Amino acid sequence: MPKCALPRLQPKRISLPPPFRGKARRTRADPSTRRTSGQLPPVAVVQITGTDTDGDALARPIAWDDAGPAPQILMAPEPHGHAALAPGQRVLARLRPAGPGRYEGRTLKRLADSPGRVIGVFRPADSDRRREGRIVPTDRRSRAEWVVPAGADAGAEAGEIVLAEPLPHDRLGLKPARILERLGRMGDARSVSLIAIAGNDIPHVFPPEALAEAEQARAAPLGRRTDLRGLPLVTIDGADARDFDDAVFAEALAGAPGGGFRLIVAIADVAHYVRPETALDRTARARGNSVYFPDRVVPMLPEPLSNGWCSLRPNEDRGCLFVELHIDADGRKTGHRFGRGLMRSAARLTYEQVQQAQDGVTNLDLPEGLLAGLYGAFRLLLAARTARGTLDLDLPERQVVLHPNGRVANVVPRPRLDSHRLIEEFMILANVAAAEELGRHHAPCVYRVHAPPSAEKLEELRTVLHGLGLSLPPGDQVHPRDLDRVLRQVSGRPEAPLVNEVVLRSQSQAAYSPENIGHFGLALRQYAHFTSPIRRYADLLVHRALIRALKLGPDGLPPEAGDDLADASEHITATERRAQAAEREAIDRYLAAYLADRVGFAFAARVSGVTRFGLFVTLAENGASGIVPRSALPDDLWYHDQRDQSLSGKRTRLVFRLGQEVEVRLAEATPITGGLVFQIMQGIPSRPSFRDGHVGHRSRRR
Repeated sequence: MPKCALPRLQPKRISLPPPFRGKARRTRADPSTRRTSGQLPPVAVVQITGTDTDGDALARPIAWDDAGPAPQILMAPEPHGHAALAPGQRVLARLRPAGPGRYEGRTLKRLADSPGRVIGVFRPADSDRRREGRIVPTDRRSRAEWVVPAGADAGAEAGEIVLAEPLPHDRLGLKPARILERLGRMGDARSVSLIAIAGNDIPHVFPPEALAEAEQARAAPLGRRTDLRGLPLVTIDGADARDFDDAVFAEALAGAPGGGFRLIVAIADVAHYVRPETALDRTARARGNSVYFPDRVVPMLPEPLSNGWCSLRPNEDRGCLFVELHIDADGRKTGHRFGRGLMRSAARLTYEQVQQAQDGVTNLDLPEGLLAGLYGAFRLLLAARTARGTLDLDLPERQVVLHPNGRVANVVPRPRLDSHRLIEEFMILANVAAAEELGRHHAPCVYRVHAPPSAEKLEELRTVLHGLGLSLPPGDQVHPRDLDRVLRQVSGRPEAPLVNEVVLRSQSQAAYSPENIGHFGLALRQYAHFTSPIRRYADLLVHRALIRALKLGPDGLPPEAGDDLADASEHITATERRAQAAEREAIDRYLAAYLADRVGFAFAARVSGVTRFGLFVTLAENGASGIVPRSALPDDLWYHDQRDQSLSGKRTRLVFRLGQEVEVRLAEATPITGGLVFQIMQGIPSRPSFRDGHVGHRSRRR
């Protein structure tokens, strides 16, 4: 095997503090500084999400970090002469409770940096029925149409997706809007992701000055970099990946007591190309991260960088930041060293190729012992993770497969292979080393933090688990291994989906913060994202901090940048959640289009949400989710038990609980909004149907 001239690090055991168990420090990332869990303060910043049937605006709080659903806020109408509140608008609102999970709000101040946006399908004026055009919102939470006055339609045609802004109004109930941009025609292959991009205000056009800087990029010289080109580093990514920002290598340590491994994780040197305060930097920060849709990617960096000079293509020289890691026979890190290097990827591999080669199904033309080294190190790291006790939820992911024409061909489970977990463990170890290194130098750092569940959330979780004969240790603090023990107890049992669901809902959301409170889910005291600077701005900030702390070049974090890390952390946390919302909305619309011709068919499902106004269900076949409104339940007086997460019928004695398996009939599928409406089959008298009854076809009602 070719050897690299990289000096070997002498293993030195580092004494690390035990995994985080105590109360989280109160920081911006800790929601307990702002409100009691599950409740909102009297005054808060909210974002408009849609409208109800009367045209009144609906909103949700900006500062909501719980994994469970945010309360719904019904905003009072705006004074006459003011533009109506539209989706995307942010306002400072006075709030008061209006029932479980509901608040009433009144605008105190509009935030000028967040103008209202209306996304919808245009319907032109019809002289026989209506004199003005209409916009049917694409957001399922907006149930009222917008009026387009004469001369404000920008030439839009029937069926086009449009972007509009609200106009001031004088007549009660009138919601006028002016069309600003025509985005495409509903039903076109690109329309689904376009709606998500426009609706979530995701920047997708690079400024000319940022493109010009990207075009000027050239290969990174060797200079004072460590030459890694003799080391057989390989990239392992999905089959459809175009940007490769991490490469790995591992070998057994000869003569190490009890065995052990030397690992190299090399990451694309984005900081060499994206310098602070340049047009590229401002654009990358505004985007915060790349956004992935089934039909496209909205990248954080222009293509000459994201798919070119910052992509670790095989057999091409690329600049990198690397970390050399040593682990012992128990998978514990005994030492690490960071550096700046020049590498050349030996192969671009996919997860499936690597797994098949490891299983002996196929052969790969790789240096001898390469896979053995990678999997040997992986097994030790996995054992260490198990011993550490992390939270490992079993939440299957779904992948939308598209035809070339943009229509959904299939929805399939996303595989979870050991090759996926191998890369995950290597990246986690590198991220831990980055956080420790910056902490050792007392350098500014953007940490990836995950607060423990709140006492209120733990109490709700205990209530559900108690009903299933499961328990957690007493007190308001638990360790991730306590939750993982519960998950292992129910693995393979019918109640497993329910338990995974309620454990997920008990968690806070991970965030970025310059103040370290640890990562609860991974049971780590220090953690920072280092491994994906092509697609995450947080990683770029960590790279710059390492370059400055270790004196690896002049392009590190500027001295004054440390004061800005709190604002930067809040911003990139928000852009991450914006991306997640857009990706989820796009998949919902694809699934609604996929199911639109199966209205009336019956499906196996499970209850994924329980509210006083109905149920949310998730189909077993493809993971599509929708609502069963109370009106679609059997005629009865229904009682909602929020603590037990159940809906009980007084007369029928039917009970629907979170995680329960049910059969539902698809009543409505709306591709424009991505909305699915179902009818519950349990408790409805059976009657003949014109097709043989089985799941996925029109079936006999039970």
